[in-house]
Amino acid sequence: MKKILFGITSLTLGGAERVLVDLANRLCNTFEITIFTIYAGGELEKQLNPKVKLKTLYEYSFSQQNTWQKKFWKPINLLFRKNAIYHQKVQEQYDVEIAFLEGPITRLFSVKNENTKKIAWVHNDISFVFGKGIKAKLKNHIDRKIYSKYKKLIFVSKDNLEKFNKKYPNLQVEKQVIYNYINKENIIKKAEEKINQNLDKTKPCFVTVARLVKQKAIDRVIKVHSNLIKQGLEHNFYVIGEGEERNNLEKQISQEKVENTFKLLGKKENPYPYIKQADYFCLLSEFEGYGMTIEEAKILNKPIIITDTAAREAVENYQNKIIAKNTQEGIESALKKAIEEHKNIENNIKEAKYNNENILNEVIELLKGIQ
Repeated sequence: MKKILFGITSLTLGGAERVLVDLANRLCNTFEITIFTIYAGGELEKQLNPKVKLKTLYEYSFSQQNTWQKKFWKPINLLFRKNAIYHQKVQEQYDVEIAFLEGPITRLFSVKNENTKKIAWVHNDISFVFGKGIKAKLKNHIDRKIYSKYKKLIFVSKDNLEKFNKKYPNLQVEKQVIYNYINKENIIKKAEEKINQNLDKTKPCFVTVARLVKQKAIDRVIKVHSNLIKQGLEHNFYVIGEGEERNNLEKQISQEKVENTFKLLGKKENPYPYIKQADYFCLLSEFEGYGMTIEEAKILNKPIIITDTAAREAVENYQNKIIAKNTQEGIESALKKAIEEHKNIENNIKEAKYNNENILNEVIELLKGIQ
């Protein structure tokens, strides 16, 4: 049985993290699976099948560090001591090692190992993910060499692959697109669980599941929400997720005086009952890799509103969708249309067929075939 090592920053509540847990739980009947995390304590660790082994570099969560550790010491330590850290912590020999997220884990797993095949999984738009400053330019320069050390690169969307090729032209590494796998039955089951705080359905109800970071552009959505309320277009907007922008977003909500209609619900280990209750699921980011939560919303048959990012690939064959221009005005127009058409929405919904077992088979074929 082949021994496979997946690496990721942590198993906190996030799209790539949920995909990895679902994949590992299915693959552990075919391969010997180990997951290596940089930080421990992720909420999704307890959802792993007992057959899946778990290793970690630091026995505490990312959030337990101080600002100096997060921004400077740990990234520098991982970058410049990666050989020593890799050999000290990975130790066991694996047939295939997969860095399942761009950034620190991809740099760490790039260490040369003659007997191990290396794969890097790219979940995001590489041209945006590190920002635009000096640090971003340094990371991009370093990562060109890092990615060249891998046997194969896997992208979760065609758009991601195209953006990567523009960023790193002429990089001679084999590349392939494999869309994200998700466990349909698990989503449907969890969506039936009771929650303490039901959504207010007396008016059109929008839900998004997103980290509170600049990429997700929640500040832009708050402004749109406020504008529509002022126009008399009553609705509720709920955000499930946590992150570094919370304080700024709370201040903005207060300044716009929309505390009663725009709610930050924080982290939810099970966001699916909220998605199921919503009239519309939204993902209104500035940029996306693919948008895992869109797949979850499709399984629950929700009307979906997204901005025009790589997420468009997730709704190509999905009828109940609106793709908004990636601007404040575009989002406002899309939400306004949804609110005005809300009374007819139930009659327009047609059940979508969802089956992504072929994606699981693609991953199995990849792991069996890599030499």
